[in-house]
Amino acid sequence: MITRGLTKRFGRIVAVDGLDLRVRRGELYGFLGPNGAGKSTTLRMLCGILEPTDGEGRVLGIDLRRDPERVKSAIGYMSQRFSLYDDLTVEENLTFYARVYMVPRADRPARIQTMLRLGDLVGYPRQLAGQLSGGYRQRLALTCALVHGPRLVFLDEPTAGVDPVSRRTFWAVVRRLADGGTTVLMTTHYMDEAELCDTLGFIYQGRLIAHGSPAEIKAKTFDRPVIELQPVDARAAADVLADWDAVEEVVRAGARVRLIAARRDLPVAAVREYLAAHGVAVEWVNEVEPNVEDLFVSFVDRERKARVREQLRALEPGRR
Repeated sequence: MITRGLTKRFGRIVAVDGLDLRVRRGELYGFLGPNGAGKSTTLRMLCGILEPTDGEGRVLGIDLRRDPERVKSAIGYMSQRFSLYDDLTVEENLTFYARVYMVPRADRPARIQTMLRLGDLVGYPRQLAGQLSGGYRQRLALTCALVHGPRLVFLDEPTAGVDPVSRRTFWAVVRRLADGGTTVLMTTHYMDEAELCDTLGFIYQGRLIAHGSPAEIKAKTFDRPVIELQPVDARAAADVLADWDAVEEVVRAGARVRLIAARRDLPVAAVREYLAAHGVAVEWVNEVEPNVEDLFVSFVDRERKARVREQLRALEPGRR
C-alpha cells in the first residue's frame, strides 16, 4: 500500500495534509496520533469510503480514486464500534458477512469454521452476539472482517474499552495474522500496543511527523534523556520538576516520577541536585530508555510549540 500527497479537506478544514505512506506486505503498522489528528479520516480514504480531495494512493495495487468499490471488496475493515448484529448468533454474523463479501457458497462452511477457530469462538456458534462479553465481541468483529480472506485489514482502535486480558488475546490473533502474510494497519491509543508493531507512523494535525520501527524512531528522532526516579514524596517531586525549564514533560506513575528532558545534556546528577535544592529527597534516579508514549508526547508537544511559533511570527510587523 502506498500514498503520495493524500489530502482530505472538509470545507476550510484540512483533516489530512499531503500524506505519504508506505506499508509493506505482512507488516503490522501502527498509526498513532491524538484525537482529531486525522487517523480515522485516513483509514476511511484508504478503505475507499471517503474520496480524497488531492493526492493519490494504491491499496493492494488498486487505485483509490478510480476504483474505490473494488478496494472495499478486497480489504477487511473493523471499526471502533464492532459492526455486529446483536440479534444474530456468532455463526449467523459470520454467515452474513461471508455473503456480503461474496464468499462462494461452497466455501462458506469451511471459512466460518476457520474463523471460529481463529477467534477462539468454537464453543459459541449459537450464542447471540449481543450476549457476548466485550472481548468475545471484539474477536467476532475481527473474524467477520476476515471471513473473505483479505490480504489487508484495517483496524480502527479495535481494543478501545476492552479489558487487558482480552486485549492480549486479541493481539495474539493479530500477530498471527501478520506472521501469516496478512498486512495489518491499525490505529490505537494504547502505547503498550504500539510497542508491538513492526512500524509506527505518528500523525498530528493531518501530517505524518515521524515514521519507522519503534527502535528506529527512538534512535533517530529522540535525542533527549528520559529519567525515572523514586522520590520520598512523588507529588512534591512532580510539582517541582514541572516548573523547571530543563524539563519538557513530567508524569507520575505510582510512587515513581518519569520525566522527558527539554535538552540533550541534562545529567541524572543535575536532577537529583535540583530536587535536593527544593527540599525533595529521592531514593534513586536513573536514565531509562524512552518508550513509545515518551515519543508520542514529545512529538505532539514539539509540533504544537512549532505551530504556536509560526502563528506568532505571522503576527509580526511586515509579515502580514
